[in-house]
Amino acid sequence: MTPSPSPTRVCFTLRVRPDMLADYVSRHTPVDPAMLAEIAAAGRRNYTLFLGDGGLLVGYYETDDDEAAQAYLAASPVATHWEAEMAPYFVGLDGRPDQAATPLTEVFHLEDQIVPSESESA
Repeated sequence: MTPSPSPTRVCFTLRVRPDMLADYVSRHTPVDPAMLAEIAAAGRRNYTLFLGDGGLLVGYYETDDDEAAQAYLAASPVATHWEAEMAPYFVGLDGRPDQAATPLTEVFHLEDQIVPSESESA
């Protein structure tokens, strides 16, 4: 049995304006169901946002084809509307938040380095 390929893991950062943190959080509790459906339709899953001190926002998601997911969302009227509403929340942003976020380089993933035991691989 051939193992299925690992999904692409994408992590990115943005910075939320400190004076808009509470409103930003409230806009995500919950997110518009139409936008949630578009994220899923684009092929993104396990999408998570973390908010740190000073408005540091760290996002993470998995996808099988990030280029296709980006293209789908770029063409989506629902995502275009959502991103236009979200843009004012961010510091130093040039463009749509979903396309202007700073990607991070993955340097370690536990599952990629664990060698399965003989009993697990049989």
